[in-house]
Amino acid sequence: MLKAMGAGTLTLAMPGLLAEAEEAATGMVFELRVYHTAEGRLPALLARFRDHTVGLFTRHGITSVAYWTPLDDPLKGRTLFYILRYPSREEAANRWKAFQDDPEWIAAKTASEASGKIVERIESTFLELTDFSSKLG
Repeated sequence: MLKAMGAGTLTLAMPGLLAEAEEAATGMVFELRVYHTAEGRLPALLARFRDHTVGLFTRHGITSVAYWTPLDDPLKGRTLFYILRYPSREEAANRWKAFQDDPEWIAAKTASEASGKIVERIESTFLELTDFSSKLG
């Protein structure tokens, strides 16, 4: 198999494999966050994420894995689920603090809530990937 791929292909694949192994060895963690919005405010939350939050996460080294909204009641139309990835719990705390202190985030949050509070409740749970899981972003 290696012969068919060629040595150049193997060399190109190695950095990605090494980076994945390094992240696993350093305690990579995921954070599941659930935002419960005020009635009718999910569109405002989604717009804030689309227009501001996701880009700011990237700037602060917070990796977005995926975002979901429920299809069924009672959470439909008022809940956002998402998963973030960090190299460690310590880095999660450092990066989250830097994000929250960012003047651009503070301005975006303030502007988006000019017509009322968006989020009523936030749940946060840190997770580690099991050895039988598919690899995630």
